[in-house]
Amino acid sequence: MTIALIAWHVFKDGARSRTLVSLVGFAFALFGISLLLAQLSAGQDLKIIKDIGLSVIELAGVLMAVLLGVGLVAKEIERRSIYALLARPIRRTDFIVGKYLGLVATLAANVGVMTVALYAVLFYIRATSPDAVRLSWDAPALDPAIIKASVLIVAELALLTSVSLFFSTFSSSVLWSTLFSLGVYVAGSMSTQLAELAAAVGSRTAGVVSQVVAVILPAFGAFDVKGQVVHGLAVPLPFVLMTVAYGLTYSAAVLLASAVVFSRRNFE
Repeated sequence: MTIALIAWHVFKDGARSRTLVSLVGFAFALFGISLLLAQLSAGQDLKIIKDIGLSVIELAGVLMAVLLGVGLVAKEIERRSIYALLARPIRRTDFIVGKYLGLVATLAANVGVMTVALYAVLFYIRATSPDAVRLSWDAPALDPAIIKASVLIVAELALLTSVSLFFSTFSSSVLWSTLFSLGVYVAGSMSTQLAELAAAVGSRTAGVVSQVVAVILPAFGAFDVKGQVVHGLAVPLPFVLMTVAYGLTYSAAVLLASAVVFSRRNFE
């Protein structure tokens, strides 16, 4: 019950957050821009909208996860409300888990809204396109694979939120927590490219380092299936389930580490 109440409070605060509203508004504006750009590229309009649409959903979600995630604990400390909260019969572990679940629910809701908006744009394209154009598409406009891509984006954001929350538990600086979180995200997204670069260079040391980085850092690149969706390639359900399971397992481990660090932190 305590975790649920904390999560609900975070969800309500997130829905009213100016940062979140601004990012969602920015995402919808980019949807409109993508629609205009698509009109300038005959025959490629559907691919452009899917590519830009999914990229916007992911980018907006990443910014939300980092900017809001690092502030889950930092804001409580800055406003000194952390003392009143910890003075109550609330376990620190429940506090961390509730904060995490509340923000993940907020992110999932916003990804859902933006996905519906993307489907609305695609429905418009489908309704206004001649039959000959529809037959040339690699995948239908209202491709169910977009839902799979959105599910993977939510799993990716849940993992990134746990990383952002982890850095915020031991750092009082929002700036450093943000930079560390973004650094882990970028490095985790490029772990495969780093391994390929090390192999091309032929350096054994670089190869070992890249392998260690790939094992330790979360593989954010595994959640990216935009290319398959845009080009009409299959996104197998077993792959989606295994990737989501990987994200949840890694998130649980990072969340446990966050709870341990936060439980030992002294706020006096």
